[in-house]
Order: sequence, then C-alpha cells, then structure tokens
Amino acid sequence: MRGSADVIVVVTAHLTYKDLSDEAVFIITVKKIEQTLSDYYRGAEGLSGDALKAFLHNIIKDHRTYSYDDTADLLKQTDEDPDNPNNVILFYTGRSESKSAYSSQVWNKEHVWAKSHGDFGTKRPAGSDIHNLRPTDAQMNSTRGNKDFDEGGSKVNVNRGYGPGSSFSYSDSDSFEPRDEVKGDVARILFYMATRYEGEKGEPDLELNDRVNNGSAAYHGRISVLIRWHHEDPVDDFERNRNEVIYSYQGNRNPFIDYPEFADMIWGSKATTSAVDAILNLIAPIVVDPDAFRRNKFTLFTT
Repeated sequence: MRGSADVIVVVTAHLTYKDLSDEAVFIITVKKIEQTLSDYYRGAEGLSGDALKAFLHNIIKDHRTYSYDDTADLLKQTDEDPDNPNNVILFYTGRSESKSAYSSQVWNKEHVWAKSHGDFGTKRPAGSDIHNLRPTDAQMNSTRGNKDFDEGGSKVNVNRGYGPGSSFSYSDSDSFEPRDEVKGDVARILFYMATRYEGEKGEPDLELNDRVNNGSAAYHGRISVLIRWHHEDPVDDFERNRNEVIYSYQGNRNPFIDYPEFADMIWGSKATTSAVDAILNLIAPIVVDPDAFRRNKFTLFTT
C-alpha cells in the first residue's frame, strides 16, 4: 500500500548502575511516508500558493478515465463498508447500505463538486472523476442538489427508516451542511477538484470562493468554511483507503489527503470572506449575473 505506514523499531538497551545491571527492550512505532509517496510529490518542497497549486495540478492531471455508467461499480469498491463487504457507506448519512440497492430510490452517485458548477455534467474527465463521486442516499442527494457548502439551515432526516446513520445534516435555500464526520472529506474533495481542473484541453476551470449562490458558474463555496472543516475533521483511515483504491484505478491521488497541510499552503490566506464576496452574498438574490458584477471595477470606501 502506498501512503502513510508504520515502522516498528526495536531498541535493546543494557543498563548498568553500580553493581546492578539489566537489559530492557523498547518498541517504538515511527510514522513515515513510503518512498513511493514521497516520489509522487517530489519537487513540492518549498512551494506555496499558486505555485504549489500549479505543481500539484501537473502531477494529478491526465489520469485514466471511466464512463459515468462504470463509476457505480467502482464506488462499490472505493466506499465499501469495512465491516461488511456487501455494503457501501452512504456519504451524507453514514448509513451502511447494500451494494445491490443502487437505484434512483435507495442510493445513487453524488457529485460533491456539483456538476452544474462549471456545467461539466457527467462527461469525462470531470463528470466521472471518482475522487468527486460518493455513494449517497437518494433523497439526501436531492436535498443537497447543487447547493454550495456552508453552515446552518434545517435539520435533515438522516436515515428515512432505512436503519441507523450518523449525525444530522442541515440545509437551507442556498447551502448544505453535511454531517460532522465528513465535513473534512467534503473540503478535501473540493480542494482536489479546484486543483485538478484548470481549464486545459476543454476541461472546466474550477475555483473556490467564499460565497453561496454560485449557480452554474465554475465556482464552489465557501472556502473559509471548508478550510475550517478541513481542520475540524482530519483525514481518517476510510479516506486514506479510498484514496488508495482510486489511485489503483484512476492513477492519480488526492494530494490533500496525503498532505493535509497543502490546503493551508495554497488557500490559507484566502480563507476569509473578501469584501466583494460579502457583498455578493448579500445581494445574490437580486443580482442576475454575479460574475459580471465581480468583473466590474469598483472601489469600496471605508471609514
């Protein structure tokens, strides 16, 4: 397996004090990054901001692609329940559901970076990128829709009578807040998409911003919330394993799972709401084309 690995170091010490002597054995577990992983990111040292983002983009682009129809079978492996190989873990609910229940009524595929944000649909590569797809309760998928990610709203029923799930999600008219256990996962998936897709070869140019109501523009928000979720819900073993399985099929990795610090190195200085985004969040219901508004030159006067 590529990625983080434990190295067991056994140290034998012979202890002598005056006329007394004894021997002690110490077992030390050391975390290391395997050579294969460090080689994958070789050259990233010392980079930050847009330079680091561009470097990572060049590493993870041009991967193998699959048709959107084929991705359901792949998700049955990437999101397999570690306690039940016949099931998958549904992303927004945490419910373990039979792989065979894939349908429009029970569970289906969710584009975490909503496919309408950039209008890439289900076309290769962005629309069928496995890093961005998660098995999701069908009703929860519909509730989330193409909303940006933020906090607040009304509590969403987590299991609909299908069995135990996890903590609740929340939703309102313009944003969706997933359960606590996957908030960091959401952030790291969006970090990946904004790094992987830079507008080359007819692909979408995806960017993060700090607003909701992004509509069909190639933006997703809110970056300030995503950065916080990234820290509050750190990478876990399920996420690491998923990254490995996707790497075995697609041939590229999510850098923000392997090296979570990359997110702060790229977006840390942008993780606050800008004046422009604050205004756009307030006037979004009445602005027909917020991107045209953003492109206009104007000056903010403060006292």
